[in-house]
Amino acid sequence: MSTLNELPVMVIGAGPVGLAAAAHLHERGIAFTVLEAGDTPGAAVRQWGHVRVFSPWRYNIDPAARRLLDAAGWVVPDLEALPTGAELARDYLQPLAELAQLKPHLRYGARVEAISRRGLDRLRTAGRDSTPFLIRLSDGEELPARAVIDASGTWGTPNVLGASGLPAHGESTVAAFVEHALPDVLGAARDRFAGRHTLVVGAGHSAANTLLSLAELAESTAGTAVTWAIRTASPARTYGGGDADALPARGALGSRLRAHVDAGRIRLLTGFSVHALTPTDGRVTVLVRHADGEEESVTVDRIVAATGFRPDHSIAAELRLDLDPIMGATRALAPLIDPNEHSCGTVPPHGVNELAHPETDYYAVGMKSYGRAPTFLMATGYEQVRSVVAALAGDWDAAHAVQLDLPETGVCSSNPADSATGDSCCGPASAAEPVARGLATGISGGLLSTPLNLVTLDAAPAQAGGCCS
Repeated sequence: MSTLNELPVMVIGAGPVGLAAAAHLHERGIAFTVLEAGDTPGAAVRQWGHVRVFSPWRYNIDPAARRLLDAAGWVVPDLEALPTGAELARDYLQPLAELAQLKPHLRYGARVEAISRRGLDRLRTAGRDSTPFLIRLSDGEELPARAVIDASGTWGTPNVLGASGLPAHGESTVAAFVEHALPDVLGAARDRFAGRHTLVVGAGHSAANTLLSLAELAESTAGTAVTWAIRTASPARTYGGGDADALPARGALGSRLRAHVDAGRIRLLTGFSVHALTPTDGRVTVLVRHADGEEESVTVDRIVAATGFRPDHSIAAELRLDLDPIMGATRALAPLIDPNEHSCGTVPPHGVNELAHPETDYYAVGMKSYGRAPTFLMATGYEQVRSVVAALAGDWDAAHAVQLDLPETGVCSSNPADSATGDSCCGPASAAEPVARGLATGISGGLLSTPLNLVTLDAAPAQAGGCCS
């Protein structure tokens, strides 16, 4: 065995996909270390613990992880039930991380600052593939690695409020007024929203879920006002097809939201492009600039920025990455996950071939692998790491045999009747629907033609936001 192969594979992140990678590495007999910046497994998942995912348990458990847990006498949850993020962490990720096969190899409070090749910068080619990776932690410690599986996700790098992909003027000065996606409106964060005027910016399903929670809060707490702002000219994409939608649960979410808008309980602003944000007497004034140069403003107490997430590839700046210039995913994966063409469930199976970079044995997996595409599913990430680990083991037949057991039509919202709070995150439908390319929305997908009561500001380019929007 070479010196390089005696080194461990470094897995960055102890979330669902990172721990799945650890389980597969253990099964393959490959040494590994998991570096987690937080203090617990699933640290990011716990931050949206009040959210009930749409996908049932059977889609959220990695097969290799299941085999290890079953051998340890794990009590399997109801595989058809829909877990909250808190239940996912408590009943699956925590027991998985506590297994004797994984626990000694997990390091918490280990934040990765940079990844390179030992003694080589990005320009040096000679001997590169046989040189160990160098992982530098935020405390200065440096660790060698045979390979790197980066499952650090995107939760810590939300998109900005500014309409051009840049922070709006003054955005950093109003941070105290801004909440990122999926605040616990009806729970821990209730006091920050009750009796106040909240502006929710975003057209994805995380925005929709927050709006429904705010509408519920407004029914019980006087003085609670809700404004919803989107950059597009129509909310049809968020509403879906209602009862006629090919995705019933998604339609139910959209129908409830639409009912609140039509009844005036949620004020909808379209063509809303944030230009500047200014603190104003304990509140924040949002300045909107239209395409024709005209401006207007709205003053609110809180802002929820449900504008999606983006990957941070800066830790790999000294590695040779081949990233699609639009998506921020690998060039091979980008067209397979483009949200203009695909929903969560229409993304085809993919693995090591689509995730490979010119930098041999470096792989970004999970949500980070998707760049800015909001169409990621946990089950997709599990198949990614299965393929990658098989490749690291030299089992190329298994690495190339990628497949996914997913319904033919994706869905990206929960059925509010089955949800703990009305919130949701990405997940496949619980029953297969006729195959289609993208989501069956719009007029051709069954969207009702009833006129909408909109406050139109101006048309603007579409924005990506929410979870699987």
